[in-house]
Amino acid sequence: MIIVIDALNKHLFSGVLDEMFRLRARVFGDRLGWKVNIQDGKEIDEFDHLDPAYVVGLDSDGHVVAAVRALQTTGPHMLADVFSDILCGEPPIRSATMWESTRFCVDTQRLNRSKDRNSVSYATCELMIGSLEYARRSGIKDIVTVIDPVMDRVLKRSDNAPYDYVGQTVPMGKVPALAALLDTSEERVERVRKFAGICHDVFLSDDEALALFNSKRVIPFPEQGRSARSGKGKLTALEAYFVEQIRAADNDKELNAVYALIDALPREISAERKTVLKNFLSMLAREI
Repeated sequence: MIIVIDALNKHLFSGVLDEMFRLRARVFGDRLGWKVNIQDGKEIDEFDHLDPAYVVGLDSDGHVVAAVRALQTTGPHMLADVFSDILCGEPPIRSATMWESTRFCVDTQRLNRSKDRNSVSYATCELMIGSLEYARRSGIKDIVTVIDPVMDRVLKRSDNAPYDYVGQTVPMGKVPALAALLDTSEERVERVRKFAGICHDVFLSDDEALALFNSKRVIPFPEQGRSARSGKGKLTALEAYFVEQIRAADNDKELNAVYALIDALPREISAERKTVLKNFLSMLAREI
Protein backbone atom coordinates (compact mmCIF):
# COMPACT_ATOMS: atom_id res chain seq x y z
CA MET A 1 0.00 0.00 0.00
CA ILE A 2 1.55 3.22 -1.23
CA ILE A 3 1.36 6.81 0.02
CA VAL A 4 3.00 9.80 -1.64
CA ILE A 5 4.32 12.43 0.76
CA ASP A 6 5.43 15.82 -0.53
CA ALA A 7 5.55 19.48 0.50
CA LEU A 8 1.75 19.72 0.44
CA ASN A 9 0.94 16.94 2.90
CA LYS A 10 4.14 16.24 4.84
CA HIS A 11 2.77 18.02 7.93
CA LEU A 12 0.30 15.14 8.25
CA PHE A 13 2.91 12.42 8.07
CA SER A 14 5.71 13.29 10.48
CA GLY A 15 5.42 9.88 12.09
CA VAL A 16 5.59 8.08 8.76
CA LEU A 17 8.62 10.12 7.74
CA ASP A 18 10.37 9.42 11.05
CA GLU A 19 9.86 5.69 10.55
CA MET A 20 11.07 5.98 6.96
CA PHE A 21 14.25 7.80 8.03
CA ARG A 22 14.94 5.06 10.59
CA LEU A 23 14.53 2.42 7.88
CA ARG A 24 16.98 4.32 5.71
CA ALA A 25 19.50 4.39 8.56
CA ARG A 26 19.34 0.62 8.91
CA VAL A 27 19.64 0.01 5.18
CA PHE A 28 22.17 2.58 4.01
CA GLY A 29 24.16 3.01 7.21
CA ASP A 30 24.13 -0.42 8.81
CA ARG A 31 23.62 -2.87 5.94
CA LEU A 32 25.28 -1.11 3.00
CA GLY A 33 27.88 0.81 4.99
CA TRP A 34 27.46 4.06 3.09
CA LYS A 35 28.87 7.21 4.69
CA VAL A 36 25.54 8.74 5.60
CA ASN A 37 24.51 11.14 8.35
CA ILE A 38 22.62 9.31 11.10
CA GLN A 39 21.27 11.17 14.12
CA ASP A 40 18.84 9.78 16.69
CA GLY A 41 18.62 6.62 14.60
CA LYS A 42 17.42 8.46 11.48
CA GLU A 43 19.25 8.98 8.18
CA ILE A 44 18.54 12.46 6.83
CA ASP A 45 20.65 14.43 4.36
CA GLU A 46 20.62 17.89 2.83
CA PHE A 47 18.39 16.80 -0.04
CA ASP A 48 15.60 15.93 2.39
CA HIS A 49 15.37 19.67 3.12
CA LEU A 50 14.59 20.51 -0.54
CA ASP A 51 10.95 19.36 -0.39
CA PRO A 52 11.37 16.14 -2.37
CA ALA A 53 8.53 13.68 -2.86
CA TYR A 54 8.61 10.37 -1.02
CA VAL A 55 6.84 7.26 -2.26
CA VAL A 56 6.34 5.12 0.84
CA GLY A 57 5.08 1.56 1.20
CA LEU A 58 3.10 0.41 4.26
CA ASP A 59 2.44 -3.20 5.18
CA SER A 60 -0.92 -4.54 6.34
CA ASP A 61 -0.09 -3.60 9.95
CA GLY A 62 0.73 0.02 9.07
CA HIS A 63 4.51 -0.21 9.31
CA VAL A 64 6.77 1.57 6.82
CA VAL A 65 8.42 -1.25 4.87
CA ALA A 66 9.62 0.47 1.69
CA ALA A 67 10.46 3.96 0.48
CA VAL A 68 12.10 5.94 -2.29
CA ARG A 69 12.81 9.65 -2.76
CA ALA A 70 12.12 11.65 -5.94
CA LEU A 71 13.91 14.94 -6.57
CA GLN A 72 14.12 17.32 -9.52
CA THR A 73 17.39 17.30 -11.47
CA THR A 74 17.13 21.01 -12.31
CA GLY A 75 18.53 21.84 -8.86
CA PRO A 76 20.85 20.12 -6.38
CA HIS A 77 20.62 16.32 -6.47
CA MET A 78 22.77 13.38 -5.44
CA LEU A 79 24.19 12.38 -8.80
CA ALA A 80 25.39 15.95 -9.40
CA ASP A 81 26.61 16.78 -5.89
CA VAL A 82 27.43 13.52 -4.06
CA PHE A 83 27.96 10.77 -6.62
CA SER A 84 29.62 12.99 -9.22
CA ASP A 85 32.48 10.48 -9.58
CA ILE A 86 30.02 8.28 -11.44
CA LEU A 87 29.80 10.88 -14.21
CA CYS A 88 33.50 10.61 -15.17
CA GLY A 89 33.80 14.37 -15.56
CA GLU A 90 30.64 14.72 -17.66
CA PRO A 91 28.13 17.44 -16.68
CA PRO A 92 25.16 16.26 -14.58
CA ILE A 93 21.84 15.55 -16.23
CA ARG A 94 19.40 18.43 -15.84
CA SER A 95 15.89 18.25 -17.22
CA ALA A 96 12.44 19.26 -16.00
CA THR A 97 11.10 15.90 -17.22
CA MET A 98 13.87 13.75 -15.69
CA TRP A 99 13.84 13.34 -11.93
CA GLU A 100 16.29 11.58 -9.68
CA SER A 101 15.19 8.57 -7.67
CA THR A 102 17.35 7.73 -4.64
CA ARG A 103 17.24 6.06 -1.24
CA PHE A 104 15.22 3.11 -2.57
CA CYS A 105 14.98 0.76 0.41
CA VAL A 106 12.95 -2.19 1.64
CA ASP A 107 12.70 -3.55 5.19
CA THR A 108 14.14 -7.04 4.78
CA GLN A 109 13.94 -7.58 8.55
CA ARG A 110 10.20 -7.05 8.89
CA LEU A 111 9.13 -8.55 5.55
CA ASN A 112 9.19 -12.26 4.79
CA ARG A 113 10.61 -14.14 1.81
CA SER A 114 7.37 -15.62 0.51
CA LYS A 115 5.17 -14.21 -2.25
CA ASP A 116 2.39 -12.70 -0.11
CA ARG A 117 1.65 -9.02 0.43
CA ASN A 118 4.05 -8.77 3.35
CA SER A 119 7.00 -10.16 1.40
CA VAL A 120 10.18 -8.45 0.25
CA SER A 121 9.34 -9.24 -3.39
CA TYR A 122 5.82 -7.80 -3.21
CA ALA A 123 6.87 -4.64 -1.36
CA THR A 124 9.71 -4.05 -3.83
CA CYS A 125 7.50 -4.39 -6.89
CA GLU A 126 4.68 -2.37 -5.33
CA LEU A 127 7.13 0.45 -4.60
CA MET A 128 8.42 0.32 -8.19
CA ILE A 129 4.86 0.53 -9.51
CA GLY A 130 3.99 3.36 -7.15
CA SER A 131 7.08 5.41 -8.00
CA LEU A 132 6.65 4.90 -11.76
CA GLU A 133 2.95 5.76 -11.70
CA TYR A 134 3.55 8.79 -9.49
CA ALA A 135 6.18 9.96 -11.97
CA ARG A 136 3.85 9.49 -14.94
CA ARG A 137 1.06 11.44 -13.25
CA SER A 138 3.52 14.25 -12.48
CA GLY A 139 4.72 14.65 -16.06
CA ILE A 140 8.08 12.97 -15.42
CA LYS A 141 9.21 11.03 -18.47
CA ASP A 142 12.50 9.55 -17.24
CA ILE A 143 14.17 8.66 -13.96
CA VAL A 144 17.87 8.57 -13.16
CA THR A 145 18.60 6.43 -10.13
CA VAL A 146 21.77 5.76 -8.16
CA ILE A 147 21.75 2.09 -7.18
CA ASP A 148 24.06 -0.76 -6.26
CA PRO A 149 24.62 -3.89 -8.37
CA VAL A 150 22.18 -5.87 -6.22
CA MET A 151 19.39 -3.40 -6.96
CA ASP A 152 20.38 -3.47 -10.62
CA ARG A 153 19.78 -7.23 -10.62
CA VAL A 154 16.47 -6.76 -8.81
CA LEU A 155 15.33 -4.32 -11.50
CA LYS A 156 16.25 -6.78 -14.24
CA ARG A 157 14.60 -9.76 -12.54
CA SER A 158 11.35 -7.82 -12.08
CA ASP A 159 11.21 -6.95 -15.81
CA ASN A 160 12.11 -3.36 -14.98
CA ALA A 161 15.62 -3.30 -16.44
CA PRO A 162 17.20 0.14 -17.04
CA TYR A 163 17.28 1.20 -20.66
CA ASP A 164 20.75 2.72 -20.20
CA TYR A 165 23.42 3.70 -17.68
CA VAL A 166 25.32 6.92 -17.00
CA GLY A 167 29.06 7.13 -16.34
CA GLN A 168 30.82 4.34 -14.48
CA THR A 169 30.48 2.17 -11.39
CA VAL A 170 32.34 3.55 -8.35
CA PRO A 171 33.02 2.25 -4.80
CA MET A 172 30.51 3.39 -2.19
CA GLY A 173 30.68 1.91 1.32
CA LYS A 174 30.48 -1.86 1.28
CA VAL A 175 29.09 -1.96 -2.28
CA PRO A 176 29.66 -0.12 -5.57
CA ALA A 177 27.26 2.50 -6.92
CA LEU A 178 26.07 3.13 -10.47
CA ALA A 179 23.52 5.36 -12.18
CA ALA A 180 20.72 3.82 -14.24
CA LEU A 181 18.08 5.34 -16.51
CA LEU A 182 14.43 4.26 -16.51
CA ASP A 183 11.57 5.57 -18.61
CA THR A 184 8.13 5.92 -17.02
CA SER A 185 6.20 4.46 -19.93
CA GLU A 186 2.95 2.61 -19.46
CA GLU A 187 4.63 -0.45 -20.98
CA ARG A 188 7.25 -0.48 -18.20
CA VAL A 189 4.61 -0.21 -15.49
CA GLU A 190 2.60 -3.04 -17.02
CA ARG A 191 5.67 -5.29 -17.20
CA VAL A 192 6.29 -4.88 -13.47
CA ARG A 193 2.59 -5.38 -12.70
CA LYS A 194 2.53 -8.59 -14.72
CA PHE A 195 5.69 -9.89 -13.05
CA ALA A 196 4.33 -9.19 -9.55
CA GLY A 197 0.71 -10.10 -10.24
CA ILE A 198 -0.43 -6.70 -8.98
CA CYS A 199 -3.50 -5.52 -10.89
CA HIS A 200 -5.16 -3.20 -8.37
CA ASP A 201 -4.58 0.47 -7.58
CA VAL A 202 -1.64 0.51 -5.14
CA PHE A 203 -2.23 4.02 -3.75
CA LEU A 204 -3.86 4.97 -0.47
CA SER A 205 -5.54 8.30 0.14
CA ASP A 206 -4.08 10.51 2.87
CA ASP A 207 -6.91 9.59 5.23
CA GLU A 208 -6.54 5.87 4.54
CA ALA A 209 -2.78 6.01 5.09
CA LEU A 210 -3.12 7.96 8.35
CA ALA A 211 -5.75 5.56 9.67
CA LEU A 212 -3.58 2.55 8.84
CA PHE A 213 -0.36 4.02 10.23
CA ASN A 214 -1.93 5.41 13.39
CA SER A 215 -3.86 2.21 14.14
CA LYS A 216 -0.75 0.66 15.67
CA ARG A 217 0.46 3.83 17.38
CA VAL A 218 -2.37 4.54 19.81
CA ILE A 219 -2.38 1.16 21.60
CA PRO A 220 -0.07 2.04 24.54
CA PHE A 221 -2.10 5.05 25.65
CA PRO A 222 -5.63 3.59 25.93
CA GLU A 223 -4.00 0.90 28.11
CA GLN A 224 -3.25 3.71 30.55
CA GLY A 225 -6.86 4.83 30.57
CA ARG A 226 -6.39 7.87 28.37
CA SER A 227 -9.26 8.19 25.92
CA ALA A 228 -10.43 11.57 24.69
CA ARG A 229 -13.80 10.21 23.57
CA SER A 230 -14.67 7.83 26.38
CA GLY A 231 -13.70 10.15 29.21
CA LYS A 232 -12.54 7.11 31.22
CA GLY A 233 -9.14 8.64 31.85
CA LYS A 234 -7.38 11.97 31.91
CA LEU A 235 -4.42 13.34 30.04
CA THR A 236 -1.43 14.34 32.10
CA ALA A 237 -0.85 18.06 32.38
CA LEU A 238 2.07 17.81 29.97
CA GLU A 239 0.05 15.86 27.40
CA ALA A 240 -2.84 18.33 27.68
CA TYR A 241 -0.37 21.16 27.09
CA PHE A 242 0.93 19.50 23.93
CA VAL A 243 -2.62 18.93 22.65
CA GLU A 244 -3.42 22.60 23.15
CA GLN A 245 -0.25 23.64 21.31
CA ILE A 246 -0.98 21.28 18.39
CA ARG A 247 -4.53 22.63 18.08
CA ALA A 248 -3.26 26.23 18.24
CA ALA A 249 -0.60 25.74 15.55
CA ASP A 250 -1.45 27.87 12.50
CA ASN A 251 1.24 26.57 10.16
CA ASP A 252 3.82 23.82 9.64
CA LYS A 253 6.53 25.81 11.41
CA GLU A 254 4.50 26.11 14.60
CA LEU A 255 3.42 22.45 14.45
CA ASN A 256 7.00 21.27 13.93
CA ALA A 257 8.05 23.40 16.90
CA VAL A 258 5.64 21.42 19.10
CA TYR A 259 7.01 18.14 17.75
CA ALA A 260 10.56 19.36 18.39
CA LEU A 261 9.59 20.08 21.99
CA ILE A 262 8.29 16.51 22.35
CA ASP A 263 11.55 15.22 20.85
CA ALA A 264 13.42 17.23 23.49
CA LEU A 265 11.77 15.32 26.34
CA PRO A 266 14.17 13.43 28.65
CA ARG A 267 16.25 10.69 27.05
CA GLU A 268 14.59 8.12 29.29
CA ILE A 269 11.68 8.32 26.83
CA SER A 270 12.68 6.40 23.69
CA ALA A 271 12.46 7.85 20.19
CA GLU A 272 9.80 5.27 19.35
CA ARG A 273 7.76 6.32 22.38
CA LYS A 274 8.03 9.96 21.38
CA THR A 275 6.72 9.10 17.91
CA VAL A 276 3.80 7.30 19.52
CA LEU A 277 3.13 10.35 21.68
CA LYS A 278 3.23 12.78 18.73
CA ASN A 279 0.78 10.72 16.66
CA PHE A 280 -1.53 10.06 19.57
CA LEU A 281 -1.68 13.70 20.65
CA SER A 282 -2.20 14.86 17.06
CA MET A 283 -5.17 12.50 16.83
CA LEU A 284 -6.58 13.82 20.11
CA ALA A 285 -6.18 17.40 18.91
CA ARG A 286 -8.43 16.60 15.95
CA GLU A 287 -11.02 14.83 18.12
CA ILE A 288 -11.34 17.26 21.02
